[in-house]
Amino acid sequence: MRARPAPAQAADSRATRAGPSDRPPTMRRDAVRNYQRILEAARDVLAESGADASMEEIAARAGVGVGTVYRRFTSKDALIDELLRLALEQLVAAADRALGRADGDGLHGLLTAFGQSFADHARYASLLLERPTDASFSRRITTAIEVLTARAIGAGAVASDVTSGDVHALIVAMRGLVQSAEESAPADWRRFLDIHLAGLRAASR
Repeated sequence: MRARPAPAQAADSRATRAGPSDRPPTMRRDAVRNYQRILEAARDVLAESGADASMEEIAARAGVGVGTVYRRFTSKDALIDELLRLALEQLVAAADRALGRADGDGLHGLLTAFGQSFADHARYASLLLERPTDASFSRRITTAIEVLTARAIGAGAVASDVTSGDVHALIVAMRGLVQSAEESAPADWRRFLDIHLAGLRAASR
């Protein structure tokens, strides 16, 4: 992230399949069940095999035929796009919840959502980061961070000289911490976040 607050925040003006405003079509109950099983299997297989993961392997892990996978996702790229779309959608929802708070704690809530997202997708983050995202996501998150930073300053939750750029830098650092950690020793991103928020409360130029 330039500050890239999501699995990716490429300010790409092209709308892509991964746009957070997209919605999957209405599906039958069995189709919804297969959709969820395919996504869970894809997360596991991509974490293990990375870019070498095959649709056949994902289908086998999900317990469905490969034709079922291809009927829902025309390619592995389309499947990865869906994982990215869902991750971005969750972050946008977290931003909306944070903006709906009347106190100064919304910034903490949004940063916690970023940390959790990084942790959830850490094992295959490289595949998400290389994909373009809808520019509207970057704008919404950037605006949310600016508003929430101002509210946190007003409420005394952070020092008056903290900027939205400082918050972006914290997001980048938190993402780097999570991605650099080994699976056997997962990053304690919550402690990392608490320490740096304490620093923002005491910030001084």
